[in-house]
Amino acid sequence: MSATRHQRDQEALEDDIKISSDPDAAPIQPLGSDEKDNQNTVSTIEQPSVDDGVYSVFTPTQKKLIVFTASLAGFFSPLSGSIYYPALNTIAEDLGITATKVNLTVTTYMIVQGLAPMLTAGFSDGAGRRPAYIACFVIYLAANLGLALQNNYAALLVLRCLQSGGSSGTIALANGVVGDIVTSAERGSYVAFASVSSILGPTLSPILGGLLSQYWNWHGIFWFLLAFGGVFFIPLFLFFPETCRDVVGDGSIPAPKLNWNLTDKIRHENREKAGLDVDEQKQEELRRKYRLVFPNPLSTLVVLMDLESALILIASGLTLSCFYAVSTGASTAFRSVYGFDDMQVALMFIPFGVGGIISAFTTGKAVDWNYRRHAKLNGFPFIKNKQQDMTEFPLEKARLEIAMPLFYLGALTILGYGWVMDKHVSLAGPIVLLFFMGYALTAAFQVYNILIVDIYPGKPATASAANNIVRCEMGAATSAAIVPMAKAMGNGWAYTLLAFLLIAYSPALLWTMKSGVQWRRAKKQKHEEQPAKMAKSKVIESEKP
Repeated sequence: MSATRHQRDQEALEDDIKISSDPDAAPIQPLGSDEKDNQNTVSTIEQPSVDDGVYSVFTPTQKKLIVFTASLAGFFSPLSGSIYYPALNTIAEDLGITATKVNLTVTTYMIVQGLAPMLTAGFSDGAGRRPAYIACFVIYLAANLGLALQNNYAALLVLRCLQSGGSSGTIALANGVVGDIVTSAERGSYVAFASVSSILGPTLSPILGGLLSQYWNWHGIFWFLLAFGGVFFIPLFLFFPETCRDVVGDGSIPAPKLNWNLTDKIRHENREKAGLDVDEQKQEELRRKYRLVFPNPLSTLVVLMDLESALILIASGLTLSCFYAVSTGASTAFRSVYGFDDMQVALMFIPFGVGGIISAFTTGKAVDWNYRRHAKLNGFPFIKNKQQDMTEFPLEKARLEIAMPLFYLGALTILGYGWVMDKHVSLAGPIVLLFFMGYALTAAFQVYNILIVDIYPGKPATASAANNIVRCEMGAATSAAIVPMAKAMGNGWAYTLLAFLLIAYSPALLWTMKSGVQWRRAKKQKHEEQPAKMAKSKVIESEKP
């Protein structure tokens, strides 16, 4: 039976596989060609005529807009963190505190940034993405109002934690939205749209922070965040659709009233006119699951305790912690080495961001190309909008073959950056190295993020929350340590230590590539055996006198 189904799928998709699976084949035809009616290419049709068991009923254009909006919502977390860096010295002077104390506000921000998504992810998996977004933005806006009005170190420390709690949940939600509507086969195509927050954060926010701090005052940073957050939240609240698969399935099931947006009624009326009726049995099943309860963070801890997940998350955490270390140490380093002011320090983040932007538009193509290459090598059908059983597919190889060269490049640029800063060389040196560092670290992190969602397709927000814990707690440690390390060891040896940690960890990624399929097969088998074990246990209990 399975062989017949496989043959039918293969024949039905023969033309698409010839184009999409073969690395040496002709490129996919652009919009407007005769190929545009193919289900797996971007279509100009706003609604498919039949669902036919597709993973998501949203069109490619709709999916890109949804992912882009979710990523922009996630932008507020790195924005609120990075916008603060150029003003650290100014804040310390204004409040009469040491550089170590003001850096503690960065560390605590990142600690909460790692922990808060555990609650957000669990809540959104049960209640949906929209209620979680609303809660996050209400907390975030209230915290920014308090920060704009206060003049006290204790208030700054506490309100920064509250600000982090509200904004950081949106990162897990963004990855949850991607997992809701995008399959593994097409995930690389959405990297550029999903990476907006991680790229724009370190690119624009330090420049904004430098301008606001130098030409207004550091309170102006929080007034700006309050206004910007409010302007973004209003259209998000009105128009962003619910995507959680435990609430709306593939998007064809109407959401509960609490999760509706203004366009849902129109969208479902259009589906009804097209003859696409709601699956009432599926709707009833989802309504039984729907719940508004206090989230349980244990599901995130389960991800952390899994061997394969832990290895990938540590690699992701090391990559981003090095990124955070450079960002946090830049204010002190460029002031002491080159005598820069807040605005000049902020401009040094531009090479970081430009490298990240280029990585977003190249990494996705590389990831998709390597996926198609492995699909062809393994005789695996390449189907974009249908979720397949990936147990026997070498996902780890397909993803990490792209990530590992970037991982090594990131280590080398960090090593070089430390020594050019230590030797006070021409400013061109750190500019070039920051560009390649931004490219390599951002691209590697994107690939790790894709892989962790691949491994947990049913709970993408939970997997993303686990990713946040590791990267933010590791980032908090390096952010707190980098300035004292640079003072004690010099910039050269401080950043050499960070580069060494990346290189020393790389054998764990090789192990993951080799054993990933075996680990996922064992997890699937264990999961399938659980119902039988529970049933057997109940029978034994019932037979006891």
